[in-house]
Amino acid sequence: MEHVKTYHSLTYKTELGPIVIEGPLHSNELKQYHFHEKLTAFRPAEKQFEALLSIADFPEGRILVARTASTIVGYVTYLHPDPLERWSEFNMDDLLELGAIEIIPDFRGAGVASNLLKVSMLDRYMENYIVISTEYYWHWDLDGTKLSIWNYRKVMEKMMATGGLLPAPTDDPEIISHPANCLMVRIGKNVSEESIEKFDKLRFLARNKYRNMREGL
Repeated sequence: MEHVKTYHSLTYKTELGPIVIEGPLHSNELKQYHFHEKLTAFRPAEKQFEALLSIADFPEGRILVARTASTIVGYVTYLHPDPLERWSEFNMDDLLELGAIEIIPDFRGAGVASNLLKVSMLDRYMENYIVISTEYYWHWDLDGTKLSIWNYRKVMEKMMATGGLLPAPTDDPEIISHPANCLMVRIGKNVSEESIEKFDKLRFLARNKYRNMREGL
């Protein structure tokens, strides 16, 4: 599968000044900007920027950023699922995972996350993918936002819906370990029925394995 990436951008005003949402960007384009030191949700900012630079040059990798004139204040990543996750089991070339989305605290509430997702989906080639996001409550910034688990989930679902991602059932052990966790899914218009069926098996991998075991008796 050829992973075609088409650049799109959006500029809009916030109380802290204009914001540019743009991408997908290659690593050499990302290096033109300063990576904000408060982007530390997953690892120290310097290390996280190194990770983004690597993802940007993966054949399927997509990095979109939110920036001021010269500073990245938010980003979203898309790439194939980690080889250690169940979602990589069938090696689906048309399955992408929204791996991370992060905004510095100063710009939260300014529509940055929603606009990152909207601009992501302006690329018509995204219609060739199944896009997933695995949401675990222990990754959420409950302390920083002062939201309850359930209010945070409502905000998260509303934000993800702007990119077309909706909750979908699964028997993934980590997701079903807490009722607030969820799998978010967007199936592109051009995804084949074969891929959709394969993805449905992935969503209920434990159940299908159990069924196969029973039928093998």
